[in-house]
Amino acid sequence: MSIILIGFALLLLIAVPGTAAVADVYVLTSGEADLIGQNEILVIDHQETLADVARQYDIGHEEIRHANPEVEFWLPAKGDEVLLPKNNIIPDARRQGIVLNVPEMRLYYFPEDCIPEKACRVITHPVSIGRQDWQTPLGETRVTRKQANPTWRPPESIRQEAADDGGYLPAVVSPGPDNPLGAHAIYLQIPGYLIHGTNRPWGVGIRATHGCVRLYPEDIESLFEQVDAGTLVQIISQPVKFGWLGDTLFMEVHSPLEEDLEGNLRLEDMAFDRLGEMALQRSFLLDSQEFQRALQEMKGIPIAVATARSEKG
Repeated sequence: MSIILIGFALLLLIAVPGTAAVADVYVLTSGEADLIGQNEILVIDHQETLADVARQYDIGHEEIRHANPEVEFWLPAKGDEVLLPKNNIIPDARRQGIVLNVPEMRLYYFPEDCIPEKACRVITHPVSIGRQDWQTPLGETRVTRKQANPTWRPPESIRQEAADDGGYLPAVVSPGPDNPLGAHAIYLQIPGYLIHGTNRPWGVGIRATHGCVRLYPEDIESLFEQVDAGTLVQIISQPVKFGWLGDTLFMEVHSPLEEDLEGNLRLEDMAFDRLGEMALQRSFLLDSQEFQRALQEMKGIPIAVATARSEKG
């Protein structure tokens, strides 16, 4: 693992084929810090897809696609510059245990509770979530147990779905390369829902599951070793996030899920509601142009949208 301090400079990298992803471990200099990591620029130097790049740098498929809309996903050209979105605002939740932000399709793990006066660590990984017809449930839950080389007993509803599609799914799927749970599974108090690996790593970072949370094999192996039974798990939906770095307020916007927009609630409404909550905590001057740019681009990259007012002003 590599420990990376908070920062925002762009790093210029050259693509290296076949290198394994490294877990992102960030040290918050204060439990009150809101942003972690730094974006990087990768120069494509050989034939590879953005899916290959995403796994190599522990990024989800939709994350890297939204950050690079002008780059051909399956066949980027040699010399193309690819933005690696490694800079994130920590979601607005208790900094304890596992925090999963569903629309962001990213998981944050706090090995110890963050205390404002004390530095703490946070580890983050991309995830896949449930499809629209199999939504990942929101709310608080806890880890009940862990299982290496798990056996999968698919619910009858999933077996029926497979049959309707002309396939066959057995009542019991033994451990091995054909098991969709991969080699590691973390079970939650919510019946039937797990955080697990996968035998299809190219699907990490998209809506592809029956509600479970899926990680790259190397990521779930690392998380599996660190998480214990009883760990708090917070599953939230925050397509718009705000966070402070010094006197600058940053905004990070992700494509909202279809269910987030039910009831005609627009993304802009969500953003203004959250901005109002931030204004109650600290007075600031909003850059409306940058605010609108973040909403329109939805790149999942923090953008500076406001500066704190001075005490005199």
